[in-house]
This record gives sequence, C-alpha cells and structure tokens, in this order.
Amino acid sequence: MENNKKFAVIGGGSWATAIVKMLCENLDQVGWYMRSVYAIEHIKRNDHNPSYLSSVEFDVNQLKLSNDINEIVAEADVCIFAIPSAFLYTELENLTVDLKGKIIFSAIKGIVPETGLIVGEHFHEHYDIPLEDIGVLTGPCHAEEVALERLSYLTIACADEEKADYVASKLSSDYINCKTTDDIIGTEYAAVLKNIYAIAAGIAHGLGYGDNFQSVLMSNSIREMKRFIKKVHKMKRNINDSAYLGDLLVTGYSVFSRNRLFGNMLGKGYTVRSAQLEMSMIAEGYYATNSAYKINSEKGARTPILDAVYSILYDNKNPKKVFKKLADKLD
Repeated sequence: MENNKKFAVIGGGSWATAIVKMLCENLDQVGWYMRSVYAIEHIKRNDHNPSYLSSVEFDVNQLKLSNDINEIVAEADVCIFAIPSAFLYTELENLTVDLKGKIIFSAIKGIVPETGLIVGEHFHEHYDIPLEDIGVLTGPCHAEEVALERLSYLTIACADEEKADYVASKLSSDYINCKTTDDIIGTEYAAVLKNIYAIAAGIAHGLGYGDNFQSVLMSNSIREMKRFIKKVHKMKRNINDSAYLGDLLVTGYSVFSRNRLFGNMLGKGYTVRSAQLEMSMIAEGYYATNSAYKINSEKGARTPILDAVYSILYDNKNPKKVFKKLADKLD
C-alpha cells in the first residue's frame, strides 16, 4: 500500500480531537471537519480546540480545517468518522462526494438510530462501500488520557489486514500502542455495548452499591456481551481480549467515562432529561441502549443488564427497584 495517503477526521468532539492529535504525530497534514466555525477560528488563533481537550496544542500548519464536509472528504483517501451516532445520518445527508474508493474507518461507538445498524454496516449497505474498505477504531482508550499522553491502547479492525496495519502505523506513537484484528463486527458491537454497561455501573454507584457488586456486575457484563455478539455475528474470538473486556473495564470504571457519569446521575435521582442537560458531552450509551434492545428483541440473547438499563432509560422505571431485581439475576 502506498505510504502517502491523505487522512481526514470527521467530527469536532473529544475523541475526534484525540484522533487528530495521534495522526499529527505521524503525518505532515491532517484534514479536519467540524461544524463549528467558532471552533475552527479558535484553533487557528489559539492552537487548541476551545470545547474539547483544550490542553492539546496543535501546529495549525499540520491541519486543514473546514466546516464543509465535502471539502475535507474530497481530498482524503482515509476518512475516520468520529461523530456521535445520533447525528451521523443527518451529517451524511450533507455529503455529495462519493465515498467509494476511499477507506472508511469508524471511531463511533454507537448504532445509527435511523437504520438500526452499526456504523460499518451502515456505510456498507447505504453507501455501497466494500467491506474490505471499512474499518473500526476502538479502545480501550479514553481521549482525556491521549491528551495527557498516558500510555494507551487502540484496536484497529479491518477485514483487509494491510489496511488495518497501515492505519495502525499512522496512529501509533510512544504513548499509543495499536493492535489489529479482522473482527470488525464484533469489536464494533463491543464498543456499543460497553457504553450501556458503563451506564449500569454508574447507576449502581449512584445508588450506593459498592466495589463487590461492581465486580459482579462487570463479570456478568462481559458474559452478556459475549452472548449478544455471538447472536449477531458468530466467529471465533476471545472475549477477554482488550478490544472487548479491556474496553468494557475502562469505560465502566474510569472517571473520564461520560456514560458512567450519566448513569451515576440517574442513580442519584436525576431524570434522564435533566442528566442529559447537565452533561456537556453526549453519552452514546443512551442511544445505544434503545438500538441494542430492539436488535436483541429479534436475536433473543439473555441480556438482563441491557434490559434493566432500557427499563430505566425508556420505560421510566425506578432505578432502585430495577437494580434490586437485577441483583438477584446476577451470579
């Protein structure tokens, strides 16, 4: 594969900002689309994103910034999408540039609500992108620790091993360790589900459950994840690998986890709406819960934790009563 492909990141949030930082370690120029003209102008003047990971300083000469998604995508060979899944469908409606022939990577940890598909499947089915040109970028990795340049790990999934290795080489650095896999669907569903289980961990913490319960909750979560993923895409995989268990643990336990924070607020008595308004960032697990619950209503995996979170978020059930019943189902 040619070593001079142009990269672009689509999105303006913390994870998009972290990915741009990683790419800038290895590339002379990175295309960066974000909707906010204010954010773009701020970066050009002050060398940092005003709203997300503001401690990260960029050399603006390395960045091609634009609020025109078509301008950025047109010039890129590799596009990494890092837009919240709830907004991806609407954002892509503005796209007139043909994506075929480009390498598309999803750094989105969610399901597209309008289609009920994980992002890779959405690009394949609705934009006719060949599966070998689609990849997934997952953790275990929090954007905040990338900003601090703490040693972090990424999993790069793609059916084409050469493309996975190539993208991994552009994200790797002294503080970013990348591994590759061909389990695109499994790693992407794991990235979706771990946010739901992080909400559960947050609710439990907010309700006053201790470390003993949390350990049982996480143990049951990884087994539930295995059952769910096996139903949607059966292949040989080790659920204890970092892309699955590792990503679950960091999202379930980290102080940087917005999904855990969201759940914690619910456990402390916030309504769903008030918790969302209080947070400055999107909790992907909220949207993922509804989509995953609908998918599982057809697949039929045993998912007591997913069901419990769904009943709190979408059926307005009392978290304390729901978790008292859930505790009896865990082992």
